[in-house]
Amino acid sequence: MEIIDYYVKSAPNVQNALDIFQGEWASKLPGDLSLLNAGQSGLFDDARITWAVEQLGGVTGQTILELGPLEAGHTYMLEKLGAASITAVEASTRAYLKCLIVKEVMGLHNSHFLCGDCVEYLRSNPGKFDTCFASGILYHMTNPAELIGLIAQVSDRVFIWTHYYDENIIRSTPYLSPRFAEKTAAEYQGFKHMLYRQEYGEYKGEVKAAGFCGGSSRFSNWMSREDIMSCLTYFGLTDIRINFDQPHTPHGPCFAVVAMRR
Repeated sequence: MEIIDYYVKSAPNVQNALDIFQGEWASKLPGDLSLLNAGQSGLFDDARITWAVEQLGGVTGQTILELGPLEAGHTYMLEKLGAASITAVEASTRAYLKCLIVKEVMGLHNSHFLCGDCVEYLRSNPGKFDTCFASGILYHMTNPAELIGLIAQVSDRVFIWTHYYDENIIRSTPYLSPRFAEKTAAEYQGFKHMLYRQEYGEYKGEVKAAGFCGGSSRFSNWMSREDIMSCLTYFGLTDIRINFDQPHTPHGPCFAVVAMRR
């Protein structure tokens, strides 16, 4: 293609912006915009976020840190629910640009998107936030316990939605079993746990797809459900509430957790 092929020749409209990433969108836009060609996932009206905000006692007037906003669906919800400011950190450059499209299309005024690695951001001591939202990111980490530990340094309240490792379920599921090659004992700041290595690149060329939504490495390490909860407790987030615990989804066991410091 020549550079001129990337020019738009029709009158300005939202679909033109969405079509920059045609075929890559995961989310369906809300309201009247749901008729546009984007994705299918209802991340702009997500029951997990509604539940989390209820457990947290609301987010009105709060400073929010969001890790891995993907396409800003949850960002949109949090701003609509009254958050004073949302700092959203996204490592995927394509997802970051999609967030900027959504910010413009949806008129988000209190949300600021940063392009970069969330672990490096947290290591830089960014200050305190009222609440951290980390949906769909923990199981993409190579050191998930570090992410939990770093989150606990910047906020006393966190929402996490993640997949977790269950030996019986993973090994009995043909789609999942080949992805997990080994397990290793690990320790982070005194917290001992097991890591289960999950490979992206060996399965259907995932890392070559433009719409890839995984981590920045060719593998990640999953934790067990029990180790995730123990890790939250170890780093002081002891008030733990669980919902959406689904052991048998096509992509692996998953659950949602709200954890707060007492």
